[in-house]
Amino acid sequence: MSLIALKIDVDTLRGTREGVPRLAELLERVEARATFLFSLGPDHTGRAIKRAFRRGFLGKVKRTSVVQHYGLKTLMYGVLLPGPHIGRRCQRIMQDIAARGFEVGVHTYDHVRWQDGVASANESWTRRELTLARDAFADVFARRPVVHGAAGWQMNAGVPALEQELGFRYASDARGTCPFVPVVNGTAVAVPQLPTTLPTLDELIGRADLHGVDPVDHLLALTADSPDGDHVFTLHAELEGGAYLGSFERLLRTWRARGVRLTDLATYAARLDVEGLPRCQIVAGSVAGRSGTVASQS
Repeated sequence: MSLIALKIDVDTLRGTREGVPRLAELLERVEARATFLFSLGPDHTGRAIKRAFRRGFLGKVKRTSVVQHYGLKTLMYGVLLPGPHIGRRCQRIMQDIAARGFEVGVHTYDHVRWQDGVASANESWTRRELTLARDAFADVFARRPVVHGAAGWQMNAGVPALEQELGFRYASDARGTCPFVPVVNGTAVAVPQLPTTLPTLDELIGRADLHGVDPVDHLLALTADSPDGDHVFTLHAELEGGAYLGSFERLLRTWRARGVRLTDLATYAARLDVEGLPRCQIVAGSVAGRSGTVASQS
């Protein structure tokens, strides 16, 4: 039986308050597990406006209706409105997700700051941001996190070693084809990567090259072509927990009907023989439907 690990990136206050509970209820209805990765510091979503100058960004905004999914108020956080601290305001929601048996982990502290800054950041900057996220997680859950999934699939060469030092046991920071052990400057780092292997819904919506094929049908076709292959599918609380909830439910139910095991990153990681995993570098790559570059398995 193939396995699909579901990774839920939670980027904003609104996504935590509204999308996360909806997704938890859906997952329980279809008897699926997932890993919720939380943004734990201030919501500064409005500062992402600087990405308007990045090639392809405005096209994605137009295709995916950013204002509808994130809300006008969210798009003003950090610009015209102060950024609310997500971990403090949503502590009970996050704790409830863990109490319901879902795996929880770290997405980031300040989502926009990490996504826009980490690729070119030095070691001290990266250490500060990752430590802030780890400590904010501990404040909410009274324990240290074991899984990290980098915001926007953005990282630098120092991230894997810091993950190991700060106690993370596995991570899903990159895009790729299969689990691997990251190699940095010729040295393997003992925090295996479980990369996102499938396109996300927001990368598929409105793409001209798909010739009008529904994104869910496209994902179902991709996974039907590899019935014995395992995957990591990333979704977003703001999207699949909002306007795309119905589409996501159809995707889950079809996978379940095919006999696919829908689970979390912890379960996937536990199945791996880390010693037997390929050793790969993490490089800058591109993904159709997403602007800019992302951390990618070489």
